[in-house]
Amino acid sequence: MSTESRGGVERGSVPLLAVAHGSADPRSAAAVSALFDRVRALRPGLDVRVSYLDHVSPSAEDALTALARGGAGEVVVLPTLLTAAYHSKVDLPRVLDRAREESPWLRVRYADPLGPHPLLLDAVERRLAEAGARPGPGTALVLASAGSSDPAANATVGSLAARLAERGPWREVATAFASAAAPGPGEAVAALRERGAERVAVASYLLAPGFFADRVRDRSVAAGASAVSEALGDAPELARVVLERYDVAMAPRNARV
Repeated sequence: MSTESRGGVERGSVPLLAVAHGSADPRSAAAVSALFDRVRALRPGLDVRVSYLDHVSPSAEDALTALARGGAGEVVVLPTLLTAAYHSKVDLPRVLDRAREESPWLRVRYADPLGPHPLLLDAVERRLAEAGARPGPGTALVLASAGSSDPAANATVGSLAARLAERGPWREVATAFASAAAPGPGEAVAALRERGAERVAVASYLLAPGFFADRVRDRSVAAGASAVSEALGDAPELARVVLERYDVAMAPRNARV
């Protein structure tokens, strides 16, 4: 249960403001909401609020304004993103700059994005198992993310794929991107099949269902994928990552921005 009361902030608490990308697809916000309901259940005394960069209200800027007007003197802002890319490096810092100008007394601790983190690999494996995919010498795996114009973000997905290859006896693990980078999910599945894989499973390294998740599923199935996992959504591992990011941001050595 949140410590929020009548729009105010309980004295002594430091709220967590999650900032997700946002989508026109209502399934996305529902999945994000479910994730943070799980976070609240794990830590009932924490004031947890959710905002978005686009499509869904409240916006991050409006949520920060509401916190400041409600009496908050400090907040932990969490980029609810699976990789550090343009939104966490540029978009959200701009929002924080505007909030600092409007409410200079509000101290902001900026947490790291959700990914990369070893627990996210556990969540990926959980969703694959739920989809009926098991590692084996005849089964290859595609780790499919949204994709980014930031090469470092795409390289992070490649590093996660390498870790998955170490954790399970997959025949091979490749990456794919739903946008902004190559190969696409269909291309990656087709290439693995051409290289002799009997089966190809696809892991959706996506936070929530929506446009990109549908694209990954449709193009992977069309190319012959045997299984496609659901987005990570409210997997319990993600809720644990959220709280770890919050705790690290609250550590005394981490300066407020």
